[in-house]
Amino acid sequence: MWRKSRIYIYTASMDYSFYDFLMLVGSLGLFLFGMKMMSEGLQKAASKKLKEFLSAMTSHRYAGVLMGMLVTAIIQSSSATTVMVVSFVNAGLISLVQSISVIMGANIGTTITAWVISVFGFNFNIAELSIPLIGIGIIPLLFSKKNNHKNIGEFIIGFALLFMGLSYLKDSVPDLQNNPEALEFISKFTQKGYGSVLIFLLFGTLLTIVIQSSSATMAVTLIMCAKGWISFEMGAAMVLGENIGTTVTANLAAISTNVSGKRAALAHTTFNVIGVIWMLIVFFPFVGMIQKIIVNVTGVDPKQLDVFTAGLDPGVLKLISDPGITLDDPQLISLRSQLVSLQASTSYALSLFHTMFNLINTGLLIWFTGTIAKIVTKVIPSKKTDEEFQLRYISTNLLSASELAIPEAKKEIDDYITRTRRMFDMVRDLYYEKQESNFEKIYARILKYESISDRVELEIATFLNNVSEGRLSDKSKHQIRQMIRMTSEIESIADSCHNIANTIKRRWDAKVVLTDEMTEHVEIMSGLVYKQLEGMANLILKNSHDTAELLKIRDAEIEINKYRNQLYQENDLDLEAKKYTYQEALYYIDIIRECERLGDYIVNVVEAYTGGSKLFAHI
Repeated sequence: MWRKSRIYIYTASMDYSFYDFLMLVGSLGLFLFGMKMMSEGLQKAASKKLKEFLSAMTSHRYAGVLMGMLVTAIIQSSSATTVMVVSFVNAGLISLVQSISVIMGANIGTTITAWVISVFGFNFNIAELSIPLIGIGIIPLLFSKKNNHKNIGEFIIGFALLFMGLSYLKDSVPDLQNNPEALEFISKFTQKGYGSVLIFLLFGTLLTIVIQSSSATMAVTLIMCAKGWISFEMGAAMVLGENIGTTVTANLAAISTNVSGKRAALAHTTFNVIGVIWMLIVFFPFVGMIQKIIVNVTGVDPKQLDVFTAGLDPGVLKLISDPGITLDDPQLISLRSQLVSLQASTSYALSLFHTMFNLINTGLLIWFTGTIAKIVTKVIPSKKTDEEFQLRYISTNLLSASELAIPEAKKEIDDYITRTRRMFDMVRDLYYEKQESNFEKIYARILKYESISDRVELEIATFLNNVSEGRLSDKSKHQIRQMIRMTSEIESIADSCHNIANTIKRRWDAKVVLTDEMTEHVEIMSGLVYKQLEGMANLILKNSHDTAELLKIRDAEIEINKYRNQLYQENDLDLEAKKYTYQEALYYIDIIRECERLGDYIVNVVEAYTGGSKLFAHI
């Protein structure tokens, strides 16, 4: 028979092996994997709707709280919601103030997890249903050809694994009652009054940072209380620490974001830290209030669990704690019943503490979202290199006055042009960059600009379509059609910039260096395109229809087309003469071709702006 080798953790007399420790870690891993799988399954099943739900927020703070609460309750992960919010702020979909209200709602929504664990994890042995649930999730759903069925199956499997992990977790923790020396180690930190609260608050924070899941830390806290290791008050202190520790995920996600994303993540931390500070001031009276509520509802005092377990013989406690052991002794049956009642009462009390804290904290700080936004803005000031992508002029409030909305949309398009012109500057810089770190930074900025460009086009076009449904004059309707086409063509310019950047990146990765003559030709072509782009921008930003300016743009387009044809012919001759390799020619011609195409889009924008100028008819 295979036997487990013993590597003792506490003392030579403690029957806790390295294998048991690995079981503990594995159980925690199974719990985390189940939580992640359940959350991701729901997110994928409703990904588009969730994103539309969040991005359609109004400026009303209560709507943001409600949305954050509902989304987190659905996907069972405040970290996922907060990271999503940070990405939306980074993309300019929502403002910093709006994001704070959503994050507040996410803190309330995450308390649902504690209630689910309390109700199902301690009152019922739901782990017995895990295998059948996995069967249901895999055979008819996960193997289905429909993606939505697969996502639902993933959720069910994750749910089953979560409670299977929780069950293993409860069974694999060290038997501290049979090892007083280990229990004494913990008890040293539980009898220091207010100092103990701070110690366990820090412990909850660090544990959540390490595990990267407040739900998992909450489960560990519930188990520690259920085992009688720590009192209800110390469990509540750990819950406060979890609220701080869970903010680390969003801050890690914000490392690669712009200044707005970093501010949103810091706002999450600020909100939770302020809440913990005021809660520490009223901690013992607040815990006493929760205790009275639970006693009135359940008739059981959650503060008596650690007293009850401490008064039992370790062997008896071990016997009545194991649900797999059938008891015949009425006294033992009675003790088990008391233990289960106390465990449930304590888990309810911790869940209620978690919920009440977040509800009250949100209720208090919802009035200070603007103040929190100002604080994080001062802590993380904007730098010259920081770029925030937020539509500044378009507002749904203007839809009722459609004629007034058109000038605002025009200003937004002007910003769009300025941003796209800046993107072309970055592409030219990318071509000449020699240092790898700088090259990667510029390329990353171009990718970000491309992503934002797609979103800006959609938002402006959607806004203009909504405006067009109102009462408008024929002139205004025509103007809107022009603006929609302009927006589409500006986005095509950004696409061309992105394509050129990708070609340059492929050339960089392949370590291909173009000849000096090629580089000179690229410089001339990009210079012609830049001149054309500048002419378009100046024309539109100045709201001008000057014929001389239009002629310059037309002439630049003619010159670009002629130069492209010349370079094509020269390239064929140079390849025959073997002046450079075919691979070099491939990157070179791709850049030239995309530059010429970009010039075509510039002409299209000008045509849309002028209503189809005849100056461009023969190009």
